[in-house]
Amino acid sequence: MLPARYRERLVEICDSQLVITIDTEQPCLLIYPLNEWESIEEKIESLPSFNPVARRIQRLLIGHATDVEVDNNGRMLLSNPLREYAQLGKKVVLIGQGKKFELWDEVVWGQRMEEWLADKTGGDLPEALAELTL
Repeated sequence: MLPARYRERLVEICDSQLVITIDTEQPCLLIYPLNEWESIEEKIESLPSFNPVARRIQRLLIGHATDVEVDNNGRMLLSNPLREYAQLGKKVVLIGQGKKFELWDEVVWGQRMEEWLADKTGGDLPEALAELTL
């Protein structure tokens, strides 16, 4: 169930029409307002289909994309393949990520958070982030 604070805004921007697909790097689901997804889908489809990495992304993201509608109570129906991919149990966590949401199993989310917080290496910071002030 979507929190009430998001429902009204979703009605405004996409008439409660969402698209859910998998995250190709983590066991979670990505939830997009329909209008946002259409823009992303167009970009994914324009990737070169002879490039193996691009083809993998096309197959996974577009292949799992599922249209859903949020009902008046903020509920949406998830297919079994999506639920299984994200290992969703009884308790889930919905994370706002700007123009999309991520849906995680509560236990998996907790484990990933611990891993990310414990990772002091930081990795290579993208140039655009290097100048960001928080």
